[in-house]
Amino acid sequence: MSMPRDFLIEMARKYALSPEQEDAFVIWFSSSNKTELEIATKLHITNSALTTRMSHVYKKFSINGKGPGKYGRLLNFLTAEYRKCKASDSPTSNLSENELNDLVQEVRQNCSEMIQYQCGTMRSLTMPQPIDVSDLYTNVNILEKITSHRRREIDELLQDCNPENFDRFGLGRVTDKRIPGLKAVEKYSKLMVLGKPGSGKTTFLKHLAIQCNQGNFQAHRVPIFITLKQFAETEGKPSLLEYITQIFSDCDVSAEQIAVLWKHGKTLVLLDGLDEVKVEHNRHVIKQFLYLSDKFRTNHFVMTCRIAAKDYTFEKFTEVEVADFDGKQIVTFARKWFQAKESAKSEEFIQQLRANDRIRELATNPLLLTLLCLVFEESAKFTGLRSELYEEGVDILLRRWDETRKIEREQVYKNLSLQHKKDLLSQIALTTFQQGDYFFKQKQLEQYISDYIRNLPDAQNDPEALQLDSEAVLKSIEAQHGLLVERAQKIYSFSHLTFQEYFTAIEIVKNSETSALESLASHILDSGWREVFLLVAEQLPSADKLLQLIKPEIDALIAEDMHLQKLLNWVSQKSSAISVSHKLYAVRTFYFEIALLIDDALFSELDCGGYFFPTPDDAYALSHSIDMCFKHELAYFRNADLNPQDRKLAPVLEIYCTLPRILFDTRYLATPNYGEGHYKTQEDYSLNFHISTDINFVIDCCIYPDTKGLKATLSQLNKRLPSENKNRINQEWKDEELERVMEWWDEHGQVWFEDLKLAIIEHCNIGNDWQFNSEQYEVLAQYHEAHLFLMECFNSGFVAVSHEVREEIKETLLLPIAEIQNMNNNN
Repeated sequence: MSMPRDFLIEMARKYALSPEQEDAFVIWFSSSNKTELEIATKLHITNSALTTRMSHVYKKFSINGKGPGKYGRLLNFLTAEYRKCKASDSPTSNLSENELNDLVQEVRQNCSEMIQYQCGTMRSLTMPQPIDVSDLYTNVNILEKITSHRRREIDELLQDCNPENFDRFGLGRVTDKRIPGLKAVEKYSKLMVLGKPGSGKTTFLKHLAIQCNQGNFQAHRVPIFITLKQFAETEGKPSLLEYITQIFSDCDVSAEQIAVLWKHGKTLVLLDGLDEVKVEHNRHVIKQFLYLSDKFRTNHFVMTCRIAAKDYTFEKFTEVEVADFDGKQIVTFARKWFQAKESAKSEEFIQQLRANDRIRELATNPLLLTLLCLVFEESAKFTGLRSELYEEGVDILLRRWDETRKIEREQVYKNLSLQHKKDLLSQIALTTFQQGDYFFKQKQLEQYISDYIRNLPDAQNDPEALQLDSEAVLKSIEAQHGLLVERAQKIYSFSHLTFQEYFTAIEIVKNSETSALESLASHILDSGWREVFLLVAEQLPSADKLLQLIKPEIDALIAEDMHLQKLLNWVSQKSSAISVSHKLYAVRTFYFEIALLIDDALFSELDCGGYFFPTPDDAYALSHSIDMCFKHELAYFRNADLNPQDRKLAPVLEIYCTLPRILFDTRYLATPNYGEGHYKTQEDYSLNFHISTDINFVIDCCIYPDTKGLKATLSQLNKRLPSENKNRINQEWKDEELERVMEWWDEHGQVWFEDLKLAIIEHCNIGNDWQFNSEQYEVLAQYHEAHLFLMECFNSGFVAVSHEVREEIKETLLLPIAEIQNMNNNN
């Protein structure tokens, strides 16, 4: 019996036959009258080669054994499959829209119990029992642009890995536009949902299945939820179509009915966890769902995968990313979590979260938010240190994971105590982190484990036995605790960078009496190490030595650049001109940052015809930035309880805080329109009012003799502004008013801006054009960030620093290297 070629080609691709195997298969079963010799001759191969090819074909179709009976069994199978295809062309498939809708409702009703069983509950980490998805689910937001590195081949991942945005819990701010998850599914018929571990991908798919099953979402479709790992490991390696057909069959849905649903695009196929599929099953799984999504293209397909998984490129699928939780989502999740247990606790949880910026950042990831809820359930509070919170979370994962998951562990790992597990993970973390390895090969990881366990009591000495034990330990950590995960074929990483940083810090603290702190200090300018620094500083009994090692590393960064030293000389001179009895380092910080802000406002240019073109939003952001940068200093020097000498600085700081905003607003109005489609609006010209208001505020702050000249010049400049100084944000401009203001800024704005700039330079000794190149700006940014880290250590309240060391470092903060050397020589 011969089969149609089109059908045979379709089956060959469905079962992932190679091109050579496909050629032999198609000719063999479409040419019943040809002999083996004739087929081999047509393929230009020997009889023996043909036999070998066909043996591989039989294996792909799971036809095992020996002898000519394999041909008959495969022919019977192909005949049955062909009849199924023909059944889809039966009169039942040509239903009216109403009849199709009735069929959808019937099938959904038959499958309702199964979908509820598959997707109705969830259990994560150390939850004592499953929770209804509907009781805890928080609406997911989607980023249509992937924010971290693209998925690539594993050897490319290391090249693209950036510690600033690599899988960190909420520490990287995502500002891209978000859309609701349901909207993304409606928008794209083939959707690949990427996300970090613990970002809620599986829960999102379960929610989609439940909502579709209840007719609340895509009511014209039937949901099909598939865990790809389970499908891949199904005995007999069925096709995905057979696997799904069997699921429906268990719910009393006939093959003919499901064929009708496929044909008319009436299914919502939810494929969960591509990254969880074992490497040896990848090809089979990918071929299967690509075949299904191509053959039944009018159906909806949603698949999930971790961002760090191997790079697969699916031409027809749109890739999106699950966004971190925002404040509203965190509150919703917390209230749902505690509602069924102790509702009053939810508000206490939310209040404590709002009071702690650092812990609130952790809560942007659903997995860590779950950990926070678990920790809060046990202690009813958050500890003051992040390191202690991480420790509690890790203890939950290490100590209680096996109890809740009920997983039988490998004997070698069972003999490791909790402390041994922490020590092992700490050594792995420090070794890999020092090497800059966020991904590491399985063999190398097993070697780290082998090196550790060979020193334990009763450990195996035989290299082969040690290798087997190390592999068992690795698999146990991955399966039981999720602290190490396989990202791609034989490539591992910590499940979250936070855990790698935490364990790295533990190992450094444990060895702080050796050279560990010196080694750590050498990384102070590497922003990827910043979290490790904070965790180490928090855990040390005294951070004096660490901070004393850090400060010279920071100073050395710009010690040899005389151009950058000029800026520090200016900062020192400006600060020394003001007599204060306390917090001189804060005044230096203030002038350093203000100098860079005003330099940016006056002299920076964007690639837009040579013009710097800020917007009103830039001015608002600048104002907010100034308030946030200097809120502690301003609050201190505004304090009425200070002595008059220190309090005198407050109006001076207010002047310098306001000047950058005036410059930004003025430069915006004074810059001509440019670029197609960019024109100022009447709302923009309300800045005319804000400029005048800010100038009046600065004039009011000019209460000391040395600000007399600035006050007089600003008064004259203010009088030159258009007279329509009204707040028109919430009012309509009169046509003649708006026209006069626009004409004035077009004709006189640039001259007025230049006069304002000269006044600031002359009377404030600020506004110098430092003419730094891009590399120098980059170095200054590193220098500044490192100093902010020192300030954070001093102000945190959780880092133990002696008064002597604290004052010693503050005294030299942001000073030019020559002054620091003179101070050291005098001491």
